[in-house]
Amino acid sequence: MTINKIANGKDLTVALEGRLDTTTAPQLDDELKTALEGIEKLEFDFSKLEYISSAGLRVLLSAQKVMNKQGSMVIKNVGEEINEIFEVTGFVDILTIE
Repeated sequence: MTINKIANGKDLTVALEGRLDTTTAPQLDDELKTALEGIEKLEFDFSKLEYISSAGLRVLLSAQKVMNKQGSMVIKNVGEEINEIFEVTGFVDILTIE
């Protein structure tokens, strides 16, 4: 998985490419732990994300909890397969998906 971060003041865009699964989720979690300090708007770009597992969902939930305290989080460009996973798991009710 490739993680591209674009910081712009208090805004951070994280574009993910590939698979967010048990192998790659810890990498994203580590990146976010340091990157979210002082961020008020977090945006994920999933246009090139092919797959997300429960481990990936946990990382998103963790990021959402942090952002609930300090700002907002949105997930954009979600493909059909990943959107279906969000719907089945109930994450559509927890996350802001555009």
